[in-house]
Amino acid sequence: MTRLIYFVSALFFISFSYGKYTYETKYIDVPLDHFSFFDNRTFRLRYLINDTFWKPNYGPIFFYTGNEGDIEVFAQNTGFLWESAEIFKALIVFAEHRYYGKSLPPKNYTKDSNYFSYLSTQQALADYADVLYELKNYQKFSPHSGVRSSRKRANPVIAFGGSYGGMLAAWMRIKYPAVIEGALAASAPILQFTGITPCDSYNKVLTDAFNASSPQCVKNIRNSWRVLRKLLAEDDGKQWITKNWKLCAPIKSEENITQLINVLSELYSAVSMVNYPYPTDFLMPLPANPVNEMCKYLNSSIPDDELLSAIFESISLYLNYTGNTQCFDWSTDPFGDIAATTWNIQACSEIIMPFCSNGITDMFEPAAWNLTQYAEECYKTYKAVPNERYIEEVYGGKDLRYSSNIIFSNGLLDPWSSGGVLEKLSNNILVVILRDTAHHLDLRATNEHDPESVTLARQFYVNVFRRWIKNYRKKLNAADVEYDDYLNSIRGSILIEK
Repeated sequence: MTRLIYFVSALFFISFSYGKYTYETKYIDVPLDHFSFFDNRTFRLRYLINDTFWKPNYGPIFFYTGNEGDIEVFAQNTGFLWESAEIFKALIVFAEHRYYGKSLPPKNYTKDSNYFSYLSTQQALADYADVLYELKNYQKFSPHSGVRSSRKRANPVIAFGGSYGGMLAAWMRIKYPAVIEGALAASAPILQFTGITPCDSYNKVLTDAFNASSPQCVKNIRNSWRVLRKLLAEDDGKQWITKNWKLCAPIKSEENITQLINVLSELYSAVSMVNYPYPTDFLMPLPANPVNEMCKYLNSSIPDDELLSAIFESISLYLNYTGNTQCFDWSTDPFGDIAATTWNIQACSEIIMPFCSNGITDMFEPAAWNLTQYAEECYKTYKAVPNERYIEEVYGGKDLRYSSNIIFSNGLLDPWSSGGVLEKLSNNILVVILRDTAHHLDLRATNEHDPESVTLARQFYVNVFRRWIKNYRKKLNAADVEYDDYLNSIRGSILIEK
């Protein structure tokens, strides 16, 4: 595929990182096609559940709308949901996105285009609705539920999601308002589509993040493309790069050169996304403030004959921070596994996000957005015909006037904030801007190095959740002494406004 598709896939690759959170793994049979009355094929969808904190008679359900990857990874990297669940006595559920992780259809769908059509956001949302319907009977299976109450229970569902998962959380509230009471959509680029967000916005925000660290760093990266192409035009140059950049495979063709440059572009994007104030292994093992660390090698004016050595020292922070990587494997998608293939299928059908660069307001080579070329590549690879207007038509784009109870949060160091909701679109849509944070830092667990903006945002979210839960209960006309005691019990949290 071209860089245009790989560039999107870079957003969503997550490496495995198991941690302290525990859960029970469950499966549910869901329809392969939710929207046909004449197809009874099903497959098993995985979800994770934890009822340690849950008070079944009134505790809410905190429901994570799974991203494009193994759901266990998101369960371990969404600490705020776990922390909030303890406050609210909530049931914790992480639902896996169809065709990712272990929620796979019955055949090898990546080689059978007959199954591609069932990989869509609407099918995924319908899966999540089925999981929530299944949970209506969960109490009788819960070891922590105690004696069942005969009265009607009120368990509002609050959806959580980050990045693509944040898009799904917002769309879940839009499409299933009777199922989802509210949604926290963190770093959700629901506006990164044709006619809504200019194609150069992503790369401009990405470059701004590097420029905030070092303007000279940006100049050196921008200059490196010219120097790299000039060197790779000669056989001696290809050999130099292969040796000095420790490439796993030599550069031999123009196609190889393009692929190497694409990988470098994706790498800068990934580092910008996870520019967190403390060490993480969310994408790859990285130090705190990795953009600053990368730019330390590029902070001064560097002559052309030394620039590529400095670039390699810089990118090695991402490629080999642990020192365990033997060589730089540019020849395969660096984010490449079955999840990357699955995402590319989605990016070739409904999630058509236009990207371009101009080399002036950004630090990349000029590259125009060419839908015709993109569509040709998609059809060649997957027999897919992209529909660039589909998402806006189905979910409304910027027109959210009939939506409510959604919090959109965006960190302005995150390049995906370019397609995020940054201004008020409705009286019932809340917008949180975090000027000094990267990709959905606010969903991660509390850390002593969190900026004040993230701490305050989490306090705000908890207050909003409390209001949503209280209003939900009022709508049911189900207020009682026990529920009032519950509300009073969570009011004492330091995160709750008194």
